[in-house]
Formats: sequence, C-alpha cells, structure tokens
Amino acid sequence: MTPAPAIHPSILNADQAHLADELDRVADADGLHVDIMDNHFVPNHFGGPSFVEAVLAHTALPVDAHLMIEAPDRWAPVYAEAGCASVTFHAEAASAPLRLAREIRAQGRRVGLALRPATGIEPYVDILGEFDMILVMTVEPGFGGQSFIESMMPKVSRTRKAIRDAGLDVWVQVDGGVSRSTIEKAAQAGANNFVAGSAVYRAEDAAAEVEALRQLAAPHVH
Repeated sequence: MTPAPAIHPSILNADQAHLADELDRVADADGLHVDIMDNHFVPNHFGGPSFVEAVLAHTALPVDAHLMIEAPDRWAPVYAEAGCASVTFHAEAASAPLRLAREIRAQGRRVGLALRPATGIEPYVDILGEFDMILVMTVEPGFGGQSFIESMMPKVSRTRKAIRDAGLDVWVQVDGGVSRSTIEKAAQAGANNFVAGSAVYRAEDAAAEVEALRQLAAPHVH
C-alpha cells in the first residue's frame, strides 16, 4: 500500500547560523533531508557527521542523510551509526550497492538509492527489494534552488511501476525544484516522498508551506 505523501524539507536551504530555529520552523514535516556533499562527487561542500549529530540533537523528526559523496561504501555506515533514520547513497558512487544496502539495514536503518538525472532505474529493477526508497533526482545534485526537470517524470513512473509489479513497499522520492507548481506532476507520476528546500524555507510560514505541499500531492499519490 502506498503511504500518504511525505514532505521532507531540505535544510541545505535553511539559515545555518540559526539551525535550531530553522528546524523548529518545520517541526510538523514528515522528516528532514540532510544533504552531505564532499566537493568531489558534486562541486559543492556541505555537512558531515558532526553536522548531522547537531541536527539530530535539535529535532525529533526522522533524518535522511543524502550522501552526495565519493566512497559511500566507507561513509554511509557512519551516518547510520550517528542515528539517521535513513541513509541514501548514489548508485553512481557506490562500489557495491547491494552489500552497502544490507549493511545499513543491519544497523536498523532505512536505506535509499539515489539516481542522478542521466542514470536509469533499469539496472536496479531486480534488487529493488534491497532498498526502502528510490530517490529520483529532478535536478543535477550539488546546489539548491535549481529548476525542476520535468523530463524525469517518465523515470519516476517506470520506478513506481517496477515497484508495484514486484509487490514491494518502496518509497519513490523526488528531490530538486519541488514546489507548489511541480509537486502534483511528481505525485501523478508515482512519487510519494518529496524533498522541498527553497519552497519551504523561502516561505514566510514554513509550516504552512509544508502542509500546502502535502495537500497538493495527496489526491494524486497512488
């Protein structure tokens, strides 16, 4: 059964100097999305284990660490051990994604597999059951505030169909350019988990924006 739509604000777009206050603004969200970037896999640097620990100390929400880094096989278990509810790594960066997924699950955490825009779902269809979530990037990873790539919607649909055909309960998440004008398209395509950064943190009332996005997606989640 497909769960209700979940909104995960991306704190990449938050005011890092006032982190606790920024986390309070989205306390009614369904989870938090924490980007980790190493300036190698993507041309930007953000976060790290100590930053994640600071986030965890100031929120009761489940935290998903999105690892946009080289060598996730080495580092993903560190984020699981730190207390993240979910750890998402990139298919393009992992040397042994199946083994890594099992290692994260063995630590009692959910595991996500992220796909850049040019990476297809097809090579991973037979191992979808090893993951709790597939993240279809709707921008090139590395920076916030980018425009939604609508041409990713067929990939979202293929991912949802593959999950349904296999009888699995796997979330489909989209990340990048999610806003009031794009979330319905993503939900119609098959997404049920939505990372929203700029749309939430640039809103005057972040909590109201989270709820507005949730309500827009709800009729279309299937």
